[in-house]
Amino acid sequence: MTDPIADPVDGPPPARKPADVFTARLVSGATFPAPADLPLLVAAEHAGLNPPSSCRNGTCRTCIAQLTQGQVRYRIQWPGLSAEEKAEGYILPCVAYPVGDVVLRLGVTF
Repeated sequence: MTDPIADPVDGPPPARKPADVFTARLVSGATFPAPADLPLLVAAEHAGLNPPSSCRNGTCRTCIAQLTQGQVRYRIQWPGLSAEEKAEGYILPCVAYPVGDVVLRLGVTF
């Protein structure tokens, strides 16, 4: 039996060294370091930003953002997003880990 292949968005993050730090850029122009082992929300807060958040476990959707470039992974099987939202690039930064450099639109409202 072989190990299942992780979905590139929903699968567990690959093993990474703590030194893997990417760049997150907001469409507004601000940038911050985004370590592979921290959710994007936490990385933004470490950089002094104050994005909206509440539950921090992928259910309340307060932190919903749009990923306009790059890719993330989730450590939970299915965060609180519909398939349509995921297809349109929406993510939940509280549980999304960067796989590389990313560009985000924070504070998305519907």
